[in-house]
Amino acid sequence: MDRSPSPSLASPQAVVLRCFTSGASQRPEKVGDVHLCALAGSPGSAALHTDDETVTYRELDERVSDRRASLSLPDRSVVALVAAPTTEFVVSYLALLVQGHVPLLVGDQHERLLDRWRPAALIRTEDETFRIERHLRDDGSPWHAPVHPDLALLMSTSGSSGNPKLVRLSRDNVLANATSIVSYLGLRRDDVGITTLPLNYCYGLSVLHSHLLAGASIVLSGRSVVDPGFVPELARHGVTNIAGVPHTFELMERAGSSVFVPSLRFLTQAGGRMQPARVSTWVDRCEAQGVSLFVMYGATEATARMSYVPPQQLREYPSSIGVPIPGGAMEVRSLLPDGSLGGPALDGDVGELVYRGPNVMMGYAEEPSDLSADPGPDELRTGDLGRRLANGLFEVVGRRSRFVKPFGLRVDLDDLERRLLAEEAAGLLDTVLVTGDDRGVVIGAVAAGLESGVDALRAVRADELVSCAARLTSLPPSAVDVVVLDSVPRNDRGKVDPVAVLRAARDAEEAAAGRASGAS
Repeated sequence: MDRSPSPSLASPQAVVLRCFTSGASQRPEKVGDVHLCALAGSPGSAALHTDDETVTYRELDERVSDRRASLSLPDRSVVALVAAPTTEFVVSYLALLVQGHVPLLVGDQHERLLDRWRPAALIRTEDETFRIERHLRDDGSPWHAPVHPDLALLMSTSGSSGNPKLVRLSRDNVLANATSIVSYLGLRRDDVGITTLPLNYCYGLSVLHSHLLAGASIVLSGRSVVDPGFVPELARHGVTNIAGVPHTFELMERAGSSVFVPSLRFLTQAGGRMQPARVSTWVDRCEAQGVSLFVMYGATEATARMSYVPPQQLREYPSSIGVPIPGGAMEVRSLLPDGSLGGPALDGDVGELVYRGPNVMMGYAEEPSDLSADPGPDELRTGDLGRRLANGLFEVVGRRSRFVKPFGLRVDLDDLERRLLAEEAAGLLDTVLVTGDDRGVVIGAVAAGLESGVDALRAVRADELVSCAARLTSLPPSAVDVVVLDSVPRNDRGKVDPVAVLRAARDAEEAAAGRASGAS
């Protein structure tokens, strides 16, 4: 392990540690095997890379200091910051943290969040130009809501970026999770990451946190993995690791250009379950190139990561979410008939996954008054159904919330989706997405190159899909709809968006009802 001396608070690289320890009530001294004294880049080493410049840790510290002086905000302000893969974003984000303000990270569609939370200011940096828009009350005073002393960061949950419910994260949460990630990935000072995910998404932000904390560097890129310039960019900067959600890996497969540049050490995957067959395919590709693949599991409510699969076990267990991260603990709790949790489940039995660790959020914020609320327990009910294997690895088998009850019949949407994929009727499809509500089940039939309409429904054998779903669920066929999609709908974070499938079906129903009404 690197035994470099601890950086003094006056040293340029110490800005990274100050961001996550200033004002923290219980600074963790050690998580896993990584000591904080080893976590910082040397002043002259690279911290950030763009197409136009490389910024060292010394230069980053100087820019952060300059930005702090220009903010002129009331103490402990909530400040909305539009996430962007730019140096100005990183400088502004770190400056807010060091100054003791609370960044609220938002995407392009942030109007609902601003209306709801009334931050003291909005900062934009998309084109490497710093712009701040201060928000004032009618009397000319700045918006200012009391916040808890430990509150450091606000993020929307992993659903829509317009969701008004926020996750409250402390400095301890951020530091503990970043330190764990450095430990199990084995991040080194010579590692180079790249921004392949939005920085207002917990997974994307964790890549930035962990690389800066390790004293490594990161390429701030806005390119998609299918952009012709992406692979040359990897080679030019000597990128050693790439992070992706399942859709990222699908795109890399379609692009046909190899991401396995000579400098690449490992890939990481999180942000939703990747099909075991695809995991196995990527294990083969990585092993052939001498590259490791880390499949991980997490949530915004746990700052980012909760578990990972050790790469050497991934080939044998491609459907696993692995073991808890350093400093965390996970167990499966049995489900009681009334929906509450019982005690620990036996190995192999299905129950709800419960995670504990210093990275568990302070709690949700649904109203401005929640920003000053005390932290909750360091235990997170994930809402995922899972089991623990005899070897200590965990698996997710479904979601507790992925149930609907049309016609009084309880339907497990995850189970129905798995069973439909095994049916002959699904053989011509790229994939099947199952969603629904208490009116019925909706099947999204994904077949590239088909447009919606009667011919498309016939082409995907919609009648057979309806019959299969009705048989598997005991629902009447009238309670099953099929929507033809030419691609998998995804939200702005690359996750599958089942709400879009449901909306498409219900919109089609309303349109058909309108046509019938007009004809009568």
